Amino acid sequence: MPVLTKWKTCKRLLSTSLIVALALTSALPGALPKADAAGETPAAASTSASLMKDTEPYYADVWKGWLEKGAKPATGTIELAAANKAVIQAMSDHITLGSYEGKPNTLQWTGTGNGWVEYKLDVPADGLYEMEVSYRPITGKSLRRPAVWNMSLDGKSPFREASSITLYRQWKDVRPIKKDDRGDDIRPRSEDISGWMVTSLRDSGGAYAEPLQWFLTKGTHVLRIEGYEPVALESIKLTPPKKLKTYAEVKAAYPGAKPIAADVLTIQAEEPAVKNDSSIQMASDTDMRTFPLATGNITFNSIGGKRWWNQNQELTWTLNVPESGHYKLAMRTLQNTISQKASYRTIRIDGKVPFQEFLTYRFPYSTGWEGTILQQEDGTPYELYLEKGTHTLSMAVTHAPYKPIILGIEKLLDLLYTVDQDLRSLTGGTDDKNRTWRVEKELPDLTPRMKEAAKQLTQLAGLTEQVNGRQDNISQGFASSALDLEKLLQKVDDIPYHLSTITSMEEKVAKFIDVLMQQPLQLDEIYLAPANKELPKMTASWPAKIKGAVVNFFYTFRTKDRLTEMKDTELNVWVHRGRDYVTQLQELADELFTPETGIKVRVNLLPNTQLLVMANAAGIQPDIALGLSQDLPVDYAIRNSIHDLSQFPDFNEIYKRYSPGSWLPFYYNKGYYAMPETQSFQVLFYRKDILDRLNMKLPNTWEDVYALLPDLQQNDMNFFVNPKEFMMFFFQNRNDFFSKDGMKTVLDTPEGFQAFRQWTDMFNIYAMEREVPSFYQHFRKGTMPIGISDYNMYIQLSAAAPEISGRWGIAPLPGTKQPDGNITRWAGGGQTTGVIFKASNKKDQAWQFMKWWNSAEVQERYGADLESFNGISFRWNTSNIEAFTKLPWKREDANVILDQWRWYKDMPNLPGGYFLTREITNAWNRTVVDGMNYRNSLELAVMEIDRELKRKQQEFGFVDVDGNVKKTLDLPVVDKPWEGVRTYVK
Repeated sequence: MPVLTKWKTCKRLLSTSLIVALALTSALPGALPKADAAGETPAAASTSASLMKDTEPYYADVWKGWLEKGAKPATGTIELAAANKAVIQAMSDHITLGSYEGKPNTLQWTGTGNGWVEYKLDVPADGLYEMEVSYRPITGKSLRRPAVWNMSLDGKSPFREASSITLYRQWKDVRPIKKDDRGDDIRPRSEDISGWMVTSLRDSGGAYAEPLQWFLTKGTHVLRIEGYEPVALESIKLTPPKKLKTYAEVKAAYPGAKPIAADVLTIQAEEPAVKNDSSIQMASDTDMRTFPLATGNITFNSIGGKRWWNQNQELTWTLNVPESGHYKLAMRTLQNTISQKASYRTIRIDGKVPFQEFLTYRFPYSTGWEGTILQQEDGTPYELYLEKGTHTLSMAVTHAPYKPIILGIEKLLDLLYTVDQDLRSLTGGTDDKNRTWRVEKELPDLTPRMKEAAKQLTQLAGLTEQVNGRQDNISQGFASSALDLEKLLQKVDDIPYHLSTITSMEEKVAKFIDVLMQQPLQLDEIYLAPANKELPKMTASWPAKIKGAVVNFFYTFRTKDRLTEMKDTELNVWVHRGRDYVTQLQELADELFTPETGIKVRVNLLPNTQLLVMANAAGIQPDIALGLSQDLPVDYAIRNSIHDLSQFPDFNEIYKRYSPGSWLPFYYNKGYYAMPETQSFQVLFYRKDILDRLNMKLPNTWEDVYALLPDLQQNDMNFFVNPKEFMMFFFQNRNDFFSKDGMKTVLDTPEGFQAFRQWTDMFNIYAMEREVPSFYQHFRKGTMPIGISDYNMYIQLSAAAPEISGRWGIAPLPGTKQPDGNITRWAGGGQTTGVIFKASNKKDQAWQFMKWWNSAEVQERYGADLESFNGISFRWNTSNIEAFTKLPWKREDANVILDQWRWYKDMPNLPGGYFLTREITNAWNRTVVDGMNYRNSLELAVMEIDRELKRKQQEFGFVDVDGNVKKTLDLPVVDKPWEGVRTYVK
């Protein structure tokens, strides 16, 4: 057993029981407390700082502590003019003072670099305050992200949520909606309509429905605001907290009103006046009651669903109230995305929540469209008193009621992690059925911890059912996991045989966090009805539903959806991506490519790449296929199905656009059979706050990583390396995977053995985790504050982890020092590709399209439009480096990615080459899991790989039946970093 692992185990055995008992007692007591109107249960929301490896506690903990110490709401207001030099203590070079958009005195972040300002606050008396700001996002090309602030008081962050205060932009879909030549609606672009706004500062994670509060003592304080995105600021106002009244209290104060004679007001939900996130999108629905009716074409007649489920996403509609009086609200809702799970919304009228019950309003799960009346538990509709004139209705995503469950899961995972690690330390990670264990003696506190975990699971099941309003998959998952633990505890000495059960339980429970945070809801129509009037029928009748099912069934046979319907007069392009990607490409081709070239293009969605094989067998092939994984082109080239792009006379000009290492997977038999479209990257992700707290420097080499590990592991943290990622170790040790002639593997060279040992030693010697359910969750939480991941991790953190915005960064991969003193950072990443089929009779036109499609101008436009429609989660990771630099990446992050781009190198694809990944994974398992000597294990893999290579070489004519080489593959050599990147680094 590694020394570090032994040390960690001893420490846990001494301290875990006390820590867990103290932390979990306050979080989930025997009798579950009732959540308040904001969905927070203070006791359930309490989080143990000793278990949360981070610099600040949660807001819920801090707020509870303030109240316990007697903090009272403030009684006065403190207002700061943002550009008042008398209260500005200091500011950075990125900030200027001056007029902006109609406001004479403003403070402005003028660039995308890190800017900060400090204000002096003179507080007359102790008190709790809310903060309200008047701001305007600065608009312009490539400025799409909301402004995110890191706020501190007197040099300290009062709670972790203060580090990611988000100021949203305002968006509106461009109208009218256009149609393509097939009659389908084209998704409109979202335009930034941001103006001056006043908003209270809230939790950007959507975990608290009410504004955040700040406790200030009497005297002078320094408020520091740090941000990255351009924004203008007019004022900051500290106000006493607004206490929401209950509906009963609000209704009692309504003025008397006569019955209203006006008709019911119907609003089409897909036409909001404002949305605070461009990724909230319209949807096409085929229900017979949905208006406008979809008649076999894509018709944007509703909004939301999966495109309106992330934290704080808000839609606002305009209400033109015909008469003053009492009204009720209703809407057509579809809430069937996540089985049995309810979604929540914060509902505002004229920007304010009218009463407590609208802070977190529940929309239950239903299999189909429902007519939802906003009503009390007894079924009585809520009434709103509205004066005649224009008002607004806003609905914002919140998961506040689920927050206590999420915190309970985090604590449970901490507990299960200690159980998992101690069992691994006890068993050495080996499932030895022939060994007898005495668990009570060898791990005396294991049983109490498992009993506690079972208890926590049972309580979480009950709390989930209470918040959700019914049983769902998550509550049942908690309950079944509790039963699994109780079953294991019946035979305590057999627990070490069931390590996989604990590991699987961790993975299952960790996934619940993401599901709980997702709050989907789809809307068709919204109704504002006088309290005395009947609402219209909001669901389709049974005859209409039956008719709709039949009609929609026959619509599926329309030829516009069939890949087999191709015209010789059109360039046929099949795209293996989602519908939005396909529609956007068709629109772009119609707008730019066809008018310029006269070539008509028809873009079709390819749902499965297997259809290419079946279509070929049926004698049907497109001219071009896009969105293919990087291993497919050579598979098709081997079978003489696609065209060699290097045969085009200007291919060398295109070749220079991309790094030499990115072409390796497309090379076969002296030709290149695909063009890169998108390219992922691998970089080092790190938590700035945690590494600063531990006084750790970023590692430059793998030796630096090894030096970092003891300090990390002594703090119950670790470094993340994906066990499936092996290319970087071999490439950095100057070892390719195949010989120059491509006839055998060269893993059995001294460099190959050295690389394989380095890879396996990460887990055998240096105690890195062999199984990590979600690096993303560990990174957010802080238990793995540093590790290697890819583009998907970057997008996930940017889009779905606002609570750590500004507290994480990326850096180039740790490298390997070479004998000449240089450090190499070679790594792959994965690409999607485009190919031209050999059967096409329009190859020159297809090549013209491919060059146009992969040009910097078109890739930039395509990426910008995708992100405009769908938000940052659709960031286009183009392989065109010029286009990449023009998309809205943070400049410091773009430079890191570009620096790593120099070292991009992927593995060639050869006949039988697929066996290498399979066998090298088997070798890792033999060495890390089974304990086999690394050299013997790799030699077994080499033997199997060479055998499969030879078999395929014989099949495709490279080797005769006697093993004599008839022709070789002659692989390109890429051993120097690509210097073409240098031009683009700023």
